[in-house]
Amino acid sequence: MAKATRKQALGRGLSALLKDPDNDIQSASDKNADKVVGNIVELELGAIEVNPFQPRSNFNDEALQELATSIKELGIIQPITVRKLDFNKYQLVSGERRFRASKLAGLTTIPAYIRIANDQESLEMALVENIQRQDLDPIEIALSYQRLIDEIQLTQEKLSDRVGKKRSTIANYLRLLKLDPIIQTGIRDGFVSMGHGRALVNIDSKENQIAIYEKIVGQNLSVRDTERIVKAFHERNTGFSTTSQVKKPDFAIQAKKELSDYLTSKVVVSSSEKGKGKITIPFASEEELLRIKKLILGQ
Repeated sequence: MAKATRKQALGRGLSALLKDPDNDIQSASDKNADKVVGNIVELELGAIEVNPFQPRSNFNDEALQELATSIKELGIIQPITVRKLDFNKYQLVSGERRFRASKLAGLTTIPAYIRIANDQESLEMALVENIQRQDLDPIEIALSYQRLIDEIQLTQEKLSDRVGKKRSTIANYLRLLKLDPIIQTGIRDGFVSMGHGRALVNIDSKENQIAIYEKIVGQNLSVRDTERIVKAFHERNTGFSTTSQVKKPDFAIQAKKELSDYLTSKVVVSSSEKGKGKITIPFASEEELLRIKKLILGQ
């Protein structure tokens, strides 16, 4: 405990050093850089901006509030990582949940490791660090892999070495991006698993993917059931008949039409014959979501 206290005290001393314009550190070769880089420094939350390269897009409000409560009680256990942009100006590399929760907890400063990195290095660090997290959904991981390939110009082989994953594992995640956006949303929201997605990606037609997806959700089918349906589809090789394979109750068909007409948006209604099911309304932008919300709430 004494060691931790000493380290935090050291961080407060370094904070004062970083606010001295005569000792502004811009590169690893600058004076006093060795005292800052790699050490824990107490930084003002207001001096830190969110990383535009952050691959994570979903932050659960309830989980953030729980983390904020924990921070109030125990403080920050694991420092965030930032890179220096300018004098007393930093950008998050990793730890956005801790950063957001600290704000919710009412903190004014946060312990941080300081890195000096260019934009490409920052993107790579953020992506690789986030891929290693346990709470990313499969689509977020797939998008992170794709960004590393597109923006860092990595091959799947080099990416495999960089993130410590088998090439086949990376390929399986990337294939999920071939699924219809509705199914990708279903994976992110937990309606279906990555295993369901891996089976569905073997269907080329997005329309047929959606037809099988609706059956999976409506009848709560397992991955094994889905694999059997996909196999039967390929064996027939005559197209997927939504009338014979995915029989919807009349009330679900009517509800889908009315909702689609009212919202002027694609709506997926999946239902079992007993009446249990789900409604999925995909959106392409924040503006479209706000439009749909206003219609639903009657605003």
